[in-house]
Amino acid sequence: MTAVHLTRKVPGAASAAVRQLAGGRRVVWAEVHDDVHKGALSSAASGVLRNAAQMAHEKRLPLVLVLASSGADLREGVSALHGWGEAARVITECSGVVPTIAIVDGPAVSGPALLIGLCDVVIMTTESFAFVSGPTMVVQMTGVEVSNEELGGTDIHSRQSGVANLVANDMAHAEELLNEVLRYLPDHVDDLPAIIDSGDPANRRCPELNTILPASPTGSYDVRHVIESIVDDGVHLELRAGWANNVVTTLASIGGRAVGIVANQPLALAGTLDIQASQKAARFVAFCDAFNLSIVTLVDTPGFYPGKDLEWRGMIRHGAQLVFAYGRATVPRVCVILRKSYGGAYIVMDSKRMGNDVCIAWPTAELAVMGAGQAAAILQRRATPDERAEFERDYEERLLNPYVAAERGYVDSVITPEETRIEVLAALDMLSSKREKFPKRKHDNGPL
Repeated sequence: MTAVHLTRKVPGAASAAVRQLAGGRRVVWAEVHDDVHKGALSSAASGVLRNAAQMAHEKRLPLVLVLASSGADLREGVSALHGWGEAARVITECSGVVPTIAIVDGPAVSGPALLIGLCDVVIMTTESFAFVSGPTMVVQMTGVEVSNEELGGTDIHSRQSGVANLVANDMAHAEELLNEVLRYLPDHVDDLPAIIDSGDPANRRCPELNTILPASPTGSYDVRHVIESIVDDGVHLELRAGWANNVVTTLASIGGRAVGIVANQPLALAGTLDIQASQKAARFVAFCDAFNLSIVTLVDTPGFYPGKDLEWRGMIRHGAQLVFAYGRATVPRVCVILRKSYGGAYIVMDSKRMGNDVCIAWPTAELAVMGAGQAAAILQRRATPDERAEFERDYEERLLNPYVAAERGYVDSVITPEETRIEVLAALDMLSSKREKFPKRKHDNGPL
């Protein structure tokens, strides 16, 4: 990694420079070091972060923040708070303009923890931790003793909170992951992702997909195998792999075109959507849309996960986040319905009427308000078992197939599974010149 231009350095506290990474990409690189006062963030150190964010915004280069900080410097008082507040404001201005990536390689406490929450991608090393209020505050306010790792360690943020997109063994590994992320991203919003070289033939069929679905309609399978079949060389970079396992969000390329893939995961909660899955997918869709990555959605979901707890915690608001993210996305969008696509989840997972550009279905696709059994339980409550069974058979024949949806214009084509890569790539090629006019408004007011 080569430093090209030093912007500012505060000895022992923070530094920033334009650097060229091992992969050749130039970024604005800012570090807060923990070798002095455990990285306490003074107003001067915060100024380095602010200046780095300003430079990234002006030069249209990705911003990389490497943080190891115990929080605002107590010795400086309120000036330290104002310092990181200014940094937060400018990092916010970078949002959607240039990619912002945080690497946590030590503590990230209070203000610095919130700074990483502003970034598009967060990479945490295994020995790092992050929280807004530390163990001392927790024990004072609640009486509960907790360690740094229990409160905000890498395992917590990769599996419980969803803060960490990727986990690295050490700083060297973190830089490798950084290069992998940037491989799929442009430098700024006004640029397109670079074409990624691959020897994988564009016309490659995927015969293994013809038998990937289990015989039972309720059987599970790993949707990652579908992803690996259709992407170039079977390579993809999954973000937040340990959190909200019922949906997969991953970066890949198809025919050299960088894409973001959102997929229901039948291995977890049968691929239903809950609060965390909705948040995870919505954030990823917005990220892809911000940086011109086409979105490929693989659908196999029986609906939203039911339950009093989820409804009380705001399933409506969080489910709407995913609707909103797809509804405002302007990049090319291709949807492939693999199997189940029921009810509100059918709409949420980038359906045709949500603005999807191309909707493809496998012959096994089932598009309906609900499954046959659920419909029978509502519409045939007083029927005999034989009558209910006959109703279910008729329901499946008349409604649970993709050809009815295709006749009504909700599906563009029904394909064999082995054609999936070819058809998706053809759609992406066709949509490569897609441009949409943005509405004139200050900003939207999405559900939070």
